[in-house]
Amino acid sequence: MPVTGDVKAVDASQPGDSQVQVYAVAPRDNATPNEVVDGFLESMTSDDSNFRTTRKYLTRKAASTWKPSAFTTVLTKAPNRSDRPSRDNGPGAKEITYTLTGEKVATVDAQSAYQPLAPTHYDEKLRLVKENGPSGKEWRIDSVPDGLLLGQSDFKRLYRSVDKYYFAAGGTPEQSTLVADPVYLRSRTDPVTGMDTVTQAVRSLLAGPTSWLRPVVDSRFPAGTTLKKGVTSLAPDDRNVLEVPLNSRADNAGQRACRMMASQVLYTLRDLTSARVEQVELQRSDGSPLCVLGTDQAEEFAPDGSSSGPDSQYFIDGKGHVERIPGSTKGSGTPEAVAGPLGDGPEPMGAVGVARDEQLAAAVTRDKAALYVSSIVSGGELPAAAVTSKAQDPNNRLSVPSWDGRGDLWVADRDPDNPRLLRLTGGVGKPQKVSVPSLDGGRIEALRMSADGVRIALLVTQDGHNTLKIGRIERSGPETEQKVSVVDLRQAAPQLTDVTAMSWSGPSRLVVVGKEQDGVQQVRYVQADGSTPASGVLPGVNQVSSVAAADDEQLPLMAVTSSDGIVKLSPGDNWQTVVKEGSSLVYPG
Repeated sequence: MPVTGDVKAVDASQPGDSQVQVYAVAPRDNATPNEVVDGFLESMTSDDSNFRTTRKYLTRKAASTWKPSAFTTVLTKAPNRSDRPSRDNGPGAKEITYTLTGEKVATVDAQSAYQPLAPTHYDEKLRLVKENGPSGKEWRIDSVPDGLLLGQSDFKRLYRSVDKYYFAAGGTPEQSTLVADPVYLRSRTDPVTGMDTVTQAVRSLLAGPTSWLRPVVDSRFPAGTTLKKGVTSLAPDDRNVLEVPLNSRADNAGQRACRMMASQVLYTLRDLTSARVEQVELQRSDGSPLCVLGTDQAEEFAPDGSSSGPDSQYFIDGKGHVERIPGSTKGSGTPEAVAGPLGDGPEPMGAVGVARDEQLAAAVTRDKAALYVSSIVSGGELPAAAVTSKAQDPNNRLSVPSWDGRGDLWVADRDPDNPRLLRLTGGVGKPQKVSVPSLDGGRIEALRMSADGVRIALLVTQDGHNTLKIGRIERSGPETEQKVSVVDLRQAAPQLTDVTAMSWSGPSRLVVVGKEQDGVQQVRYVQADGSTPASGVLPGVNQVSSVAAADDEQLPLMAVTSSDGIVKLSPGDNWQTVVKEGSSLVYPG
């Protein structure tokens, strides 16, 4: 403890103190109503076991019914308490009511799913009454909303984002790909369950995907599978092997299913432990091994659809030809023209999208009127246009194309008279119109497909602003007559009023270029659920028109600027120019 220096007040929600740990303190004897309310609010920001101390600020009845784990409300700052009770009948009052206010920006539901909100006014009441205690009549809170109420700084201190993994629905076992499902879990021990973060993550994984993702993913764990009763701590041993004891629901799982279950655990925990988990052993209810899976064996289920994702970059040179920057030198190789008509053909291109296997590319002409799909590994003539737009204004024609992890090609036609989102099966099929029922009058300006093929990032123009939205891709019917729709659009960067460019940067993260209200252009990371990582803002770069990122975070972030051409940002470095003249730089996807 410090023995010298000035004494100063410390706000429990003081920003920047991520290592601060708040310890709950019980109310003192004859505490005033103000002290009871303030003590209760501060106690909610602690790791108090089962909130036992926090409940001492409540009446016995309220303490038994209050459900802190029901949900969490996140405010921009710690809640404001009214200086004086809103209802007070004087010194002999038997009941006092306080008002809690603030600006609500997000909620976290009982599934631990984060939901961003447009800033809205928060206004709730706390009613205090006098209750008999050991020292006589004491003020206690009698009416309290369920859940926790936290400022953003406390929320970031207490919770961390964790990606759970489930398999994309509809694929064959041989083609199964893991999909990230982000949730927020307690950074240390969960006060209600007593579980550490690793155990919370496994428990949440077994409970199943969040409601938003559930229609398009499957879990290989049999329904009703949970951790064995009494398990509150999971940690890898000195060989980095993690043993996971399950209940009897998983006892009869087959080896293939068990290996897939173990891969879900491995990928969920890969960034959670100080020592990387190298092997997972799932155990039956009697403690016997059900199966064992190592990290090298789990690569067949990698979230990007391959054990080692592509690391080359592609762009359009000054003549309208598609060129490739070899990935071996991480964005610093000498550009070379791709094979085929897109690399040396007569038609100048303005934008390109490359399939994830780097065999095909789709390019949009400079006037944005036509989309061509061609091989980039062998020669040939330029085929007929796969898609054409009839819009008069080039800015209302075709968007930059994007490929999903299933090998399908997506592009938006921005024609005001016939706006369409189109999908080409395998990149060569007949263009199929994809319904987007929740656009609500907005128009798709740009799109990027996730590697798993079940989520799509859209830039949507509405009321003069571009906003970033994430949609869920639902498929129905046989492959030959499959109906596809993008549903349940949700905001992914609500803090930005205008987004001009974006790209996926990992299983559940995107890099975006945009502005806050009355702000300047910035490049930052956002999570697919709409939350902002602590280290979200990236070094500044001027006049960015497009941005590209890879699933591998060790590969450089690339951007196209009007002043410096194509630039790159490697981990721990500053922006550097790669190619002075070029546009539409992309990673495969």
